[in-house]
Amino acid sequence: MTEAMPDGPMMSAQKVDARLRELARVPVLLVACDYDGTLAPIIDNPDEARPLRESVAALRQLAAMPDTHVAVISGRALRDLAALSRLPEEIHLVGSHGTEFDVGFANDLSPEQREQRDRVLEALNDIARRDHGFIIEPKPAGVAFHYRKADPEIAAVAVDEVLNGPGRWDGVHVKAGKMVVELSVLSLNKGDALDRLRTDVSAEAVMFAGDDVTDEDAFARLAGPDFGLKVGAGPTLAHARLDDPQTVAQMLAQLAERRRAWLVGEHALPIERHSLLSDQRTVALVTADASVNWMCHPRADSPAVFAELLGGARAGHFSISRHDDSPPISHRYLDGTMITETRWSDVTVTDYLDCSDQRPFQPAGRTNLIRAIVGTGRIRIEFAPRLDFGRAPTGLHAIENGLEVVGAAETMILLSPGVRWEIIGDGPHQTAIADVQLDGTPLEIVLRLGVHWRPYRSDLTESDRRNVTASHWQSWAKGLTLPSVASEEVERSALVLKALCHQPSGAMLAAATTSLPEVLGGVRNWDYRYCWPRDASMSAAALLALGSSQEASDLLDWLLDRVEHLPSPEQLRPVYPLVGDEALPEAVLPELAGYAGSRPVRIGNAAEHQVQLDVFGPVVDLAWRMCEAEITLSERHWEVVKAVVGAVATRWQEPDHGIWEERRPPRHHVHSKVMCWMAVDRAVKIAERLDPELASYWRPLRHQIAADVVENGWNEHRHSYTTAYGSDELDASLLWIGLSGLLPPTDTRFVSTLKAVESELRDGQTVYRYRHDDGLPGTEGGFLICASWLIEAYVLIGQLEDARALFDRYLDLCGPTGLLPEQYDPASERLLGNHPQAYSHLGLINAAIALSRTTSGSEHR
Repeated sequence: MTEAMPDGPMMSAQKVDARLRELARVPVLLVACDYDGTLAPIIDNPDEARPLRESVAALRQLAAMPDTHVAVISGRALRDLAALSRLPEEIHLVGSHGTEFDVGFANDLSPEQREQRDRVLEALNDIARRDHGFIIEPKPAGVAFHYRKADPEIAAVAVDEVLNGPGRWDGVHVKAGKMVVELSVLSLNKGDALDRLRTDVSAEAVMFAGDDVTDEDAFARLAGPDFGLKVGAGPTLAHARLDDPQTVAQMLAQLAERRRAWLVGEHALPIERHSLLSDQRTVALVTADASVNWMCHPRADSPAVFAELLGGARAGHFSISRHDDSPPISHRYLDGTMITETRWSDVTVTDYLDCSDQRPFQPAGRTNLIRAIVGTGRIRIEFAPRLDFGRAPTGLHAIENGLEVVGAAETMILLSPGVRWEIIGDGPHQTAIADVQLDGTPLEIVLRLGVHWRPYRSDLTESDRRNVTASHWQSWAKGLTLPSVASEEVERSALVLKALCHQPSGAMLAAATTSLPEVLGGVRNWDYRYCWPRDASMSAAALLALGSSQEASDLLDWLLDRVEHLPSPEQLRPVYPLVGDEALPEAVLPELAGYAGSRPVRIGNAAEHQVQLDVFGPVVDLAWRMCEAEITLSERHWEVVKAVVGAVATRWQEPDHGIWEERRPPRHHVHSKVMCWMAVDRAVKIAERLDPELASYWRPLRHQIAADVVENGWNEHRHSYTTAYGSDELDASLLWIGLSGLLPPTDTRFVSTLKAVESELRDGQTVYRYRHDDGLPGTEGGFLICASWLIEAYVLIGQLEDARALFDRYLDLCGPTGLLPEQYDPASERLLGNHPQAYSHLGLINAAIALSRTTSGSEHR
């Protein structure tokens, strides 16, 4: 049994502060307090005890926050507690030391219990008549005998008589408090009430503050992350002590402020101000002030080691700053690379994921994050890894020339020769901090992940590794044929797409992150750290258009592996992990507050269970583009094409969930039908080169799908094709009826559809996917790729000025280092969604190429 601590301080103010910080970040929190002596000062007349206004304000703030529950558990009768406290209904009130949750609960007492309660009331009234200082407080299940104002000698005799008289009757339970004795016909206490509340709200941690002896029942139930605060003097089971109700008010205000900061994202940095690092095995994000706040290991779709991006500093980061916290002067990519440089006046930090070991048969799970520092200033380094998104305790152990991460499944070592670390506790985790005075000598810090297989190559200096890594990116970029329009932005976008390639498997990421919100503070937060065959094919096609074919070939190999593992090709899923065919069950991480308070944070993606027939079009279109580029299509790749056409023939007449993955029943989406047509159309063109007889066999299917779309997709009332057969709704993917070639650019139905999309879905520099209700709360931003489709469509129909103007505004959305997330919200003027997004960058590339093909394209920036 836990032993009560003696009177006096039990925990330092610093430790109390640390515990409050931990509580503020608990996914589901219950804050509970006693009333008299805790929220309200003790006064002679209990009927006039009012709570401090500061405490009420803090409790109101806490109760209004998501996943935060507030309760007051008092010895007072519930009706009196409600009348005195005047607390709002969102705060749970529990009276009579935990026995009274509802005002009418006394009706549930048995006749024997009610009779016993009345006998106790009569007996205590008789005793109270001996001194005018006694106060009797009837309650639904008992009676309280107050003696604070009575003569002490008379009170001592009276209390003895209460305890040895009615207090010993069968079925009567005694509660002794500060200058009060309560007799009840129920045995429940504040600990029971706290347990019930914890269960009712599914709290993962409880904070309880109280001053009375009866509050010890509640303190006794606290365990694990719970925190108990004793108000005033006296032995207690609580963890720490507060002086008085005024101190309680200050503590509650502090907790409310910290919880609010955690829930809203603690000064979230704009999404576009994050730069991507990659070694084509995993990825990381580094902020403009040199903090690595997102990195997963061993792959981009694995659990995070640093997740500050989604959970604040406590979720893991690796930061370097000047000792005075002054902001950097600049943050940029080294030309033609995925290497970032962050510079202050006297310090420069260069960050990259090491590509110097990009050799065949190298284990895919090894990564070196290199941080090279040079200068003469004083810097502060914080190394705070948090395994499995911070869900697993993460320790640090000092080793020669660095640190080892304790608790990881694979070895994780931070090599930092010459750096003296201070390791401090941070709840279940540890953080290492170092203050370093630079003297001009380069300082190299290397985080080695998955290093059990081989020692670190000491024959390569940091400069060697940086040069090899730079060459890895630059030599590839130099092989690109860039358009005349926005060549610098196109090169950066191409590098981003290359960086999103998972080299060991050939898969391509849709984005580097999960759960960056489509609506700030909303629930439209999805995990894009996987490979969508549709998105990946479009990314590879964009790179192919710039002259790089390896990504297309590798992706088709990866797709063939997926198809070969299926009973039939029509069962190709919309989304896969980067390696293998494992399921991607969607789950929520309540431990993370989300970017700018946008919850929930999700891992996995339920879209894998959807039917998305549009996936087939981009896959075969990619194979056709390879043929157009005079790249020999291997027999294996030709097998992928034939398998996909077979799947289209089987399923094109089915309804599906469509490109936008709406979580609604399947419909006959026009875009999906168009993509099925495109798959067969491109397959026919390939077959005309490789197997003319097969081309003849497929042409009737191509005609059948086109005729079906033309007849059933058109809505005469809207003078436009619509989202689905029989629907009045519009969406931006309808532009593909012309972009795919199903209808010629001169067809009035395509032009009319473009005008409808422009009128209904365009808002300044962005284009929304759709405007209709998709069953989710909140209004998302415009999709950048939809704006790129409109630019291409403008070019097709000859509206070149409109195309150039919209493209200029598209470029204006690029972040400081040229990166783009998924969406732009014109209302808040914020870029939103996962980052960097392959769709947004391939859209920029395709729009620039389309404009470059116009006669005046060379005059465009």
